[in-house]
Amino acid sequence: QVQVVESGGGLVQAGGSLRLSCTASGLTFGYYSMGWFRQASGKERTGVSCISGSGGTTYYADSVNGRFTISRDNAKNTLYLQMNSLKPEDTAMYYCAAATRSFYTTSDFCTRSWAEKHWGQGTQVTVSS
Repeated sequence: QVQVVESGGGLVQAGGSLRLSCTASGLTFGYYSMGWFRQASGKERTGVSCISGSGGTTYYADSVNGRFTISRDNAKNTLYLQMNSLKPEDTAMYYCAAATRSFYTTSDFCTRSWAEKHWGQGTQVTVSS
């Protein structure tokens, strides 16, 4: 059974930084795309950033490109999201997800609802102005 667990959320002032971590078990970690998604209150869950199994391909939503960096350590089964220059509009519940199919492209995994995912429970990020 696949388990996905996030950590690292919290409260930060605008302009500050946070690093989210996510560990996944029950799968061959390096075979699958991983990603970060977020859901603000009253809004749909959307893809923030995703990374291929090897780490060689990444995708960023326009709203975070240049401020967030996704990375993974396949030896530790761990995914990271370094978030810099945080803005109040980044406030949301952040979810980590693992692809259920190894053939998904990184972009499709991040942006297509038909790309099936194993979800974590989420970690709250709140950015105060």
